[in-house]
Amino acid sequence: MKKILYMFLFLPTLMLSQDKISGIIVEATENNVPMGLAGANVYWLNTSVGAVTDIDGKFKINYSPENTKLVISYVGFKTDTITVSTPKYIKHALYATSNLDAVTINSRKQATAKSYLQAQNVFTVSSDELLKAACCNLSESFETNPSIDVNFADAVSGTRQIKMLGLNSPYILIATENIPSIRGASQAFGLSFIPGTWVESIQITKGAGSVVNGYESIAGQINAELVKPASDNKLFVNLFGNKAGRFELNTHINTKVSDKWSTGLYIHGNTHNEKHDVNHDGFLDMPLYNQINVMNRWQYIDAQKGFVSFINFKVLNDEKQMGELDFNPNTDKLTTNAWGSEIDTRRYQVSTKLGYVNPEIPWQSIGLQTAFSSHEQESYFGLNQYNITHNSLYSNIIYNSIISDSRHKIKTGISYTYDHYDEFVNTADYERTEKSVGAFFEYNFDNLEKLNLTAGLRVDNHNVLGTFVTPRFHVRYTPWEKSAFRASFGRGKRSANIFTENQQLFATSRTINILNSGGNVYGLRPEIAWNYGLSYLQGFNFLGRKADITLDYYKTDFKNQVVVDYENPLEVNFYNLDGDSYANSFQAELNYNVFERFDLRMAYKYYDVKTQYNSGKLDKPLTPKHRFFTNASYETQMSSNSSQWKFDATYNWLSKQRFPSTISSPEAYQLSKYTPTLGTLNMQITRVFSSKFEVYVGGENISNVRQDNPIIGANDPFGANFDSTFVYGPIYGSNYYAGLRFKIE
Repeated sequence: MKKILYMFLFLPTLMLSQDKISGIIVEATENNVPMGLAGANVYWLNTSVGAVTDIDGKFKINYSPENTKLVISYVGFKTDTITVSTPKYIKHALYATSNLDAVTINSRKQATAKSYLQAQNVFTVSSDELLKAACCNLSESFETNPSIDVNFADAVSGTRQIKMLGLNSPYILIATENIPSIRGASQAFGLSFIPGTWVESIQITKGAGSVVNGYESIAGQINAELVKPASDNKLFVNLFGNKAGRFELNTHINTKVSDKWSTGLYIHGNTHNEKHDVNHDGFLDMPLYNQINVMNRWQYIDAQKGFVSFINFKVLNDEKQMGELDFNPNTDKLTTNAWGSEIDTRRYQVSTKLGYVNPEIPWQSIGLQTAFSSHEQESYFGLNQYNITHNSLYSNIIYNSIISDSRHKIKTGISYTYDHYDEFVNTADYERTEKSVGAFFEYNFDNLEKLNLTAGLRVDNHNVLGTFVTPRFHVRYTPWEKSAFRASFGRGKRSANIFTENQQLFATSRTINILNSGGNVYGLRPEIAWNYGLSYLQGFNFLGRKADITLDYYKTDFKNQVVVDYENPLEVNFYNLDGDSYANSFQAELNYNVFERFDLRMAYKYYDVKTQYNSGKLDKPLTPKHRFFTNASYETQMSSNSSQWKFDATYNWLSKQRFPSTISSPEAYQLSKYTPTLGTLNMQITRVFSSKFEVYVGGENISNVRQDNPIIGANDPFGANFDSTFVYGPIYGSNYYAGLRFKIE
């Protein structure tokens, strides 16, 4: 009886007890004298279960049979993954990165990866994800991503705009290799100036981002990492063409100049010269355009001395023509003969990145980022003229180190920005210079097993915005395996470039009014907003297959905003917020590996975006409250000669959207209060013949959904009611494309 009683007393203890693995992590040295590494991270692959080594390099970690891959990492050292099949004592040596030979690891990676360990809500979109659709430029790279909304800005320019958390792209800090790039004059069209083949990966951060990248981020951050000359293919060629007459050519040529220097020449050209008017309203459904885009990229690596650097030279020439079918710019420009528009852009950019990692103290590093750009746009829209010249200089110095051990990391530095704007709007000139100097400090605590937090603060002195403080905070807590609770808050501040950010207004007959005069930018005060976020990520197995679910809620609360008011159909009014303006965003996303090499992604998104207009508190126009998203992808087993098939399909459903008010317009120009619902289907099939050659065919908007009569007053384009901004869906209808990729590694 006593034995049975003891069994019941100790059974809970036995059930709760876990086997542990213990060991020591040491530094591999030339004299073979092992030195324990304090603060090294040790964790099970694809989990949040981990430990940090103590001052002697020793650790203990829970063991369970389903975990077999143990990852060991330390700042400045090669990250190792070892196989562990039974509980045992482990002694493992890490090698400093400066002593490493090249290592190639082949595996099936996730096209979009989420982290269970980072404090920030970041997910990485790889080049594999970008190849799932015809992403000929960065604005078209988010079609298979449920977190970013993509739509056309108007019915004539063909410009795609993106939104995050219910807010337009000016509220998103968009960077190229962590250098802010899509801002100011490039805000409207800049995403189309980055070819998709140049992009290696995209990191998307929801909510308040890092103070290291600046103070302007409000809804989130998007960073595009470009391909590297040292790791890109020696030759890459991509040809693309679609049914509408759009053709593109991308060519990468990379050369290793010496042991330390590599260079790449990246050439992009696209053209569309066929006129289409599917809805028979007398206007082109898509613009005629030609673009030449060239980048020369240099990469320097000296691993032994700890130096790495990049130098980029970019030149762009982009020409667009829009308007009525019969418009001839040689005879009709700025006349009432026919309504037409041209947008000519010339852009030059030089950027550099220099990084140094101390070979003796590998957790210490310093980086310098600089960028200069000159952007010139000459354009007219009917009888409206808009020209802008924007010269910009950006520099940022970042110092990285640790406090005590690698659980406590810090980043600090200073930044400087200079922007000179010269705008011509019809008969008015607007010229200003903005300069700012800022200092930032960011602390990161990471014990891997349970808690990771990042707290940042920056102080900026701006000649227009004044002196102000920007706080940002992110925390991740893991209460159980394969889970991550996240919370964040942060403040953002920015100058609203009301004309270049809203160029679609020129393709209307509306009168432009600025109703305030007390501010420093166009008479308007700067925009200020706080962003708060909660997120939960849970990984699990269902029917023996991996899956994860993510729940996000974010709230953006504007303390001041430049309101863009289209509620009077004869005017567009700009004024400072007097009341509430907020954007609430909820998203639920499920990723499931249904069976081998078949992945399913489903998402539901809800928006509640309201602003206090002069006419009352209203929902933001042309923003659906509900969105459903589904993406399915499958690829066959790769054969011995690297051949395989890839299939991808994406479906988007949008609920009704509020139109700006047209109640005061003549009856012929009035619209209903809401748009219809709509759903679009995109598909692509890729045939990989070998590691060098593949072809792809696909269809956009296969369901052939089309918005009828997207232009109000198309029959009288110089009348008072002409407006091309009421766009909620596709204009052209279904479109089909094909392309090929050839590469020499």
